[in-house]
Amino acid sequence: MVALGEAANLERQTPVEGVEAYGYRFAPSKPSGHPYLAGLETQVRQGQAVLRALLRLKARGLAPQLICAHPSWGEALFIRQAYPDAKLIDYCEFFYRSQGADVGFDPEFPAPDIDALCRLGLRNAAQLQALADCDRIWCPSRWQASSLPEVFHSRVDVVHEGIDTCRVAPDAAATFSYGGLTLTAKDSVITYVARNLEPYRGFHRFMRALPKILAGHPAARAVIVGGDQVSYGRPPAGAPCWREKMLAEIGAGLDLDRVVFTGKLPYRDYLALLQISSVHVYLTYPFVLSWSLLEAMAVGCAVVASRTAPVEEVMRDGENGSLVDFFDNEGLIDRVSQALADAEVARNLRLQARQTIVDRYDLESICLPRQVALFQELLD
Repeated sequence: MVALGEAANLERQTPVEGVEAYGYRFAPSKPSGHPYLAGLETQVRQGQAVLRALLRLKARGLAPQLICAHPSWGEALFIRQAYPDAKLIDYCEFFYRSQGADVGFDPEFPAPDIDALCRLGLRNAAQLQALADCDRIWCPSRWQASSLPEVFHSRVDVVHEGIDTCRVAPDAAATFSYGGLTLTAKDSVITYVARNLEPYRGFHRFMRALPKILAGHPAARAVIVGGDQVSYGRPPAGAPCWREKMLAEIGAGLDLDRVVFTGKLPYRDYLALLQISSVHVYLTYPFVLSWSLLEAMAVGCAVVASRTAPVEEVMRDGENGSLVDFFDNEGLIDRVSQALADAEVARNLRLQARQTIVDRYDLESICLPRQVALFQELLD
């Protein structure tokens, strides 16, 4: 097995036994023509860098039977030029749409102008070329698959990456320590996790609900995990990051002595936090579902989540979690408060949340065998 990726990314990864990893480098282009084409030109340059790396590997004797590629950034554009006979499967994570998904979902933020929508459409250009050229398409969820143009649906296989439910599991003895504070499952802890704290993951909605939640539960603390960069969408106006933007908006209404912002955490600390969580809040636009939601369910969190399409594929209100409208501030306060106050309701949600992940998303028994079967079917 050979892996090819951007060198800077590979340098941050732990080597995997049995996988030969090769890095390529490329220089993103500076806009030189029509502004709509700036992103496409960068994708072409990245695809070109991949092609040159593949040709070097081919000259050394590499002759793959099957190639799996992520098409969104241009890497899959020219694979066929190096290996026309290899089976090619594209892992399609997200297809950009000007309506019906993340764009225009949140009325709090201005809708994109016509030029922004045109640029958005062209972000799919490299992906469309790659999808037209591949043998099969792999999507991790039905909702993500449904975002693709209908012409591709007959070639789509929906298989999630999978959750290691042996490692990501409840642990009644878990402790979470940060900055001199140590918490266990006996404490009342509200958790919120995102790669970066931003509106796409409902950070602004959570922060507006938090003062009332904490006021109603004097013993509770909130632990908020995530960086101050922007993964999706835009940075805030008038503030260096969304964390500071929301703290300025809420002001003295939030008891900061009971709120911990950890930034990004090592994986084992993040996992320990989920294991001691009393109630976990997950909010998202109609967008790629976060792995953190499935991991929170796998450790047996009582989850309060937004009633948005990607979440509804996994969670059922009142059965394995609590769902609330993304924009319903009072509803979010009520659901979190109920989970904190009613241990029996929370216990049932926890049990069913974990069972959902074990039954549908377990890595070893469900997802990995399906992935291997998909690859083997292509090879056969």
